[in-house]
Amino acid sequence: MQFIDTHSHLYSDKFNKDRPDVINNAIAVGVETILLPNISSKYTNKMLALCTKFPKNCYPMMGLHPCDVTEDNYEKEITHVKEEIKKGKYIAIGEIGLDLYWEQSTLEIQKKAFYFQVELAKQYKLPIAIHVRESFQEAIKIIEELNDKNLRGVFHCFTGNEEDAKRIIKLDGFYLGIGGVLTFKNSGLEETIKDIELKYLILETDSPYLAPTPHRGKRNESKYILNIAEKLAKIHNVSIETIAEITTSNAKKLFQL
Repeated sequence: MQFIDTHSHLYSDKFNKDRPDVINNAIAVGVETILLPNISSKYTNKMLALCTKFPKNCYPMMGLHPCDVTEDNYEKEITHVKEEIKKGKYIAIGEIGLDLYWEQSTLEIQKKAFYFQVELAKQYKLPIAIHVRESFQEAIKIIEELNDKNLRGVFHCFTGNEEDAKRIIKLDGFYLGIGGVLTFKNSGLEETIKDIELKYLILETDSPYLAPTPHRGKRNESKYILNIAEKLAKIHNVSIETIAEITTSNAKKLFQL
């Protein structure tokens, strides 16, 4: 079986002591490809160094996270994203989007950054990885407004309802990023996902955050993709091999791997 972790912050300080072991443990269970969304210019060099060290396993994205954009740093950070994208070494623009859980006061500058980066993705024909914490309605409205044949991507860490899922599917070229929340007892996500075709789903960890059950509360890592895949297989009444095959194919198609 082969899996792709489509969203990991493996460059996080939480992996400083054992990062090579984490990668090797992931490879050992079939997670040979790990996609790394950026957060801000602060992390770019560390992320790229990791991709240089593990070129067959780690692939970088470039983007400005909504929690890291302010009026004061907007120009500097957006310029950094623009200049980096020109280098042609990134597989996607992400992690971008809106966050109304942590940062309600910066919504307007978040929107400005989101609009800009979506247009940049269209210009370079790159997929986007979208953060939508407590902001799905606001974010998908922007995507629906800007959507065209050059726009595709994933709604990272999808936790919405069936109606939300159908709006994403209707966009054509967009996927639902399914992570550890699927395994949480009262998330409600299982009920939503059971009626969504597997061809619209890709797997992710968002490590070191959101570890799946039975590891909830601990540091997440890419090898736990198996726990998510097992839960998804049970919900759809298929084998874990089928989950691996379909979600990996979806990820390869989206990110052109």
